Amino acid sequence: MFAFVLRRLAQAVVVMVSVALIAFMLFQHVGDPVVFLLGQDATPAQIRELRADLGLDQPFVVQFWHFLMNAAQGEFGLSLRQGAKVSRLIGERLPATLELALVAAVLALVVGIPMGVYAALKRGSLVSQLFMTVSLLGVSLPTFLIGILLILVFSVQLGWFPSFGRGDVVQLGWWSSGLLTANGWLHITLPAITLAIFQLTLIMRLVRAEMLEVLRTDYIKFARARGLTNRAVHFGHALKNTLVPVMTITGLQLGGLIAFAIITETVFQWPGMGLLFIQAVTFADIPVMAAYLCLIALIFVVINLVVDLLYFAVDPRLRVEKAGGH
Repeated sequence: MFAFVLRRLAQAVVVMVSVALIAFMLFQHVGDPVVFLLGQDATPAQIRELRADLGLDQPFVVQFWHFLMNAAQGEFGLSLRQGAKVSRLIGERLPATLELALVAAVLALVVGIPMGVYAALKRGSLVSQLFMTVSLLGVSLPTFLIGILLILVFSVQLGWFPSFGRGDVVQLGWWSSGLLTANGWLHITLPAITLAIFQLTLIMRLVRAEMLEVLRTDYIKFARARGLTNRAVHFGHALKNTLVPVMTITGLQLGGLIAFAIITETVFQWPGMGLLFIQAVTFADIPVMAAYLCLIALIFVVINLVVDLLYFAVDPRLRVEKAGGH
């Protein structure tokens, strides 16, 4: 186990350095931040002076090395647009994004898994067919369109939920939470539903497919032959083995919820990291963009490591294979 963790950590370091390098290379071509700061009327002398102050006149390798060393310490420099520390800006926006992703993930799991189980056990029923039709819509419709439709119906026409912002928040040290206020829950409802719909339909279809596959296996037939009830077979044996592969997809989807919350945060003007990234792209704020991508890569790496460890703990076959390999 210890060797497995060390190997995964080494792979994680390689991935993080690669992502940082790719991000830094790409963002050299999104625009000149000096022009954004000074405007089109700046003189060449002013441009040269500001470029030197920001360290943008140094070779690419030197700039990247400084960025890498600072990033290892949790510092990503100053935002070229706001003049504040990037780490502080991300720290202010991180709670909003994590809470939105958490609520969306819980919603997708709590609704998606029961729907998938029902669609597998009652696949010929009208409700099951309805679930599959709805899942096709959820997979096919783009996120921004779903968000706009929800705003149109529930905010504009019915007036049940607010259409933008985070609402009232409570400060818990450096963490700000909207989940402790009624107004905060009203504001997070529509963005969370918008973000969860694609993941919900994906989990539902995956659980259904895996459940149908497991129900055809020999050990399920043996369990039935032993006289076990349908409830014991379906939920004690079939569902338990169905959730093993679902665990991997769910872990990756949690990272995807955080990474791809950009569209949802833009539609609902949710003050999270995604909205900060969009604003940074508009202004060619390279430190913020690079820091955001590095943070998303780190989240994916950590989630992958946790999922691998859970897989290792849940599936005894992996432990047997590791022991046999050694």
